[in-house]
Parts: sequence; structure tokens; C-alpha cells
Amino acid sequence: MRIIVDEARCEGYGFCAEAAPHLLELDDEGDLKVLSEEVASGDAAQAEAAVRVCPVAALRLEP
Repeated sequence: MRIIVDEARCEGYGFCAEAAPHLLELDDEGDLKVLSEEVASGDAAQAEAAVRVCPVAALRLEP
């Protein structure tokens, strides 16, 4: 599974990075960075939580 970020929609709130700190982070400019290409099975719940908490629906999961 992978996390896909729609950069045009992302407004840098950071709720997703709080929900999945091993997978996502905001850089100094407020841009979201995916830290891992593939989401390990043990991190799937965090990835799903990150997608859910995004207020602008800028994230999605792909198999």
C-alpha cells in the first residue's frame, strides 16, 4: 500500500503527520512529505488514520 498526496489540495494543516509520524512530515515550508514509498502492514492503521483526518481530502491510499 502507498500514500498518495494531492499536492494541489494539501493546505499543510499537519493532522495527517500527527496521525502517522513515521509515514508523513511537514517540511519547513509547510509542504507534506511522504517518508516511505511503501506502507508496511504494521503501519496500515496509521496510514488509514492519516487519510481520514485530512480536512481537505488531499490523501488517498493505493494498494
